[in-house]
Amino acid sequence: MHRNRSAMDQHLFCPRGLKGEVTPDLTTTFLGQSFPAPFGIAPVGMSGLIWPGAEKTLAQHGAAADIPYTLSTVATQTPEDVAPHLGQHGWFQMYPPRDEGIRTDMLNRVKAAGFSTLVVTIDVPAPSRRERQIRGGLTQPPRLTPRLLAHVAQCPVWALQTLQTGMPKMKMIDAYAQQVLGDMGNLPSNAHVGYVLRTAPDPSYIDWLRTHWDGPLIVKGVMHPDDAAPLADLGVDAVWLSNHAGRQFAAAPAAITMLPQVREATKLPIIFDSGIEGGLDIMRALALGADFVMMGRAWHYALGALGAAGPAHLHNLLVDDISTNMIQIGAASLADLPGCLLPAAA
Repeated sequence: MHRNRSAMDQHLFCPRGLKGEVTPDLTTTFLGQSFPAPFGIAPVGMSGLIWPGAEKTLAQHGAAADIPYTLSTVATQTPEDVAPHLGQHGWFQMYPPRDEGIRTDMLNRVKAAGFSTLVVTIDVPAPSRRERQIRGGLTQPPRLTPRLLAHVAQCPVWALQTLQTGMPKMKMIDAYAQQVLGDMGNLPSNAHVGYVLRTAPDPSYIDWLRTHWDGPLIVKGVMHPDDAAPLADLGVDAVWLSNHAGRQFAAAPAAITMLPQVREATKLPIIFDSGIEGGLDIMRALALGADFVMMGRAWHYALGALGAAGPAHLHNLLVDDISTNMIQIGAASLADLPGCLLPAAA
């Protein structure tokens, strides 16, 4: 996580004067769709643990703002729960199930619920050790220990709303778990049933998805250019470059450092995440070759701070930040950003 931040700060723009009145245009086209801003809402597992009803609230904002909202496989709401709140840019993130029957049923459900784009995550071939999570006592489902209850007491609004919505659970995954496990009691404390259901995909897996999914297909978690290069031949529509926000593999490079190499390796559109903390970071990613930017952590911090009002507030901050910074460097459109980026320091 810290490496993502440090590397992002190495990429600079030079302020420009004598450009006259600059009115920035933030609109962009991605996968044949027009968007008023170059960013969207990335999937986050157990969103509803961070804020009750998070998935529905974020889907509603995505619809209102006309930006993509991505529901996680390990969300606390099912695709059917979120369906009434989706706009035209509903995306579904799939942790690849090993069982073909579960895989097929999952695709059928998300399609019927109105999700138009499938995002398959490839960067969790095995569960990573989450030492802080183990020390913190966070389990799935959460156990109400005295320590946790003390924290809950400090967040009365969250606690009351959670009481109304119920204990957060991975509703979609838990339903499939009964087919595979029956008893989930043997899992490690820092794991959940999703680890048992999923597999590590290979090219044949992507080919299977392309055959069975008739909408846009995005592969998420690409970091190496050699992984990006063959995706076009597999019928993939876009590459999602990400190091899982720095929480999956501690020795991974900062995502932003791999972006130019991945851009050179593929002609497919590129989505970027990991390390984005504001509008200036979005500009950096776009200038280095990304076509679109997604954020997960930021939207959930906004929910935690302001509840249902948080996403719209964050959206306004991002748009204002991008617009102000584009004026500072004399960029009238997003296409101007690569030309405004200073060469990286040796």
